[in-house]
Amino acid sequence: MSGLCEGRVVIVTGAGRGLGRAHALAFAEQGARVVVNDLGVAPDGAGRSRGPAQSVADEIRAAGGEAVAHDGDIATTEGAASLIATAVERFGALHTLVNNAGFLRDRMLVNLDEDDWDAVMRVHLKGHFLPLKHAAAYWRAEAKAGREVAARVVNTSSGAGLLGSVGQGNYSAAKAGIVGLTLVAAAELGRYGVRVNAIAPSARTRMTETTFADAMAAPGEDAAFDAMAPENVSPLVVWLGSAGSEGVTGRVFETEAGRITVMEGWRAGPTIDKGARWTPREAGTAALKLLTEAQTPGAVYGSR
Repeated sequence: MSGLCEGRVVIVTGAGRGLGRAHALAFAEQGARVVVNDLGVAPDGAGRSRGPAQSVADEIRAAGGEAVAHDGDIATTEGAASLIATAVERFGALHTLVNNAGFLRDRMLVNLDEDDWDAVMRVHLKGHFLPLKHAAAYWRAEAKAGREVAARVVNTSSGAGLLGSVGQGNYSAAKAGIVGLTLVAAAELGRYGVRVNAIAPSARTRMTETTFADAMAAPGEDAAFDAMAPENVSPLVVWLGSAGSEGVTGRVFETEAGRITVMEGWRAGPTIDKGARWTPREAGTAALKLLTEAQTPGAVYGSR
């Protein structure tokens, strides 16, 4: 039986370790040819090594799959363009882009340096935008040339981007930005045959190994089930990256262990229309009344 992604060419950024590695291996197992991108940096973004990307590409090939390593910096125009070109030149096409690369520089806001803000914004938000931009240009050209496009983009947000996370103002802001970018890309690129979605995963990686070190199976689950293994997230990513996800776009899925949740974003709640300008006191009274009718937002991570 052929795999779900047989014949598809897939790029996974940040694929040298953790979630990205799990995604790359899962795509290869389903028949995809994979471009394994990783800059090989430390958890805070320091240093650089080709080793992680090469190791995963070698692992895929050893299992009988097809893969190539790419260690370019996808938060630069040159690196992002090179990434897309590698897929097309090596495998003849590009069908799926999984944006996953990132690192942490956690600080409380009063201690958060401008450099730490810029670095996290750069790798997460710019590191999503530039590969997406260059992939989209390729797919638009394919569509305009009359060739059928069934392209997929899977972006990586976070619960921190949906609810916020104490000590992670930079990371939360970047991940929230990725959701906005996903919605715009889904709206703009649909005409070319591109479907764009995002995930908000929870799993044990270098960025979360302390948080999830002692995670246990939930009640009713197999005690041998490693609930926080990154491999638990990959099946949804593979499906979203396959032709089988046609019709699904502009969505955010939270995924953890054996659970998948469709996240529902901002939409109009209770409202009052006076039909004229409010005074400040009237506006305050109206706002307080509306809040009694509105749903209580989820708690910011780390605030309880």
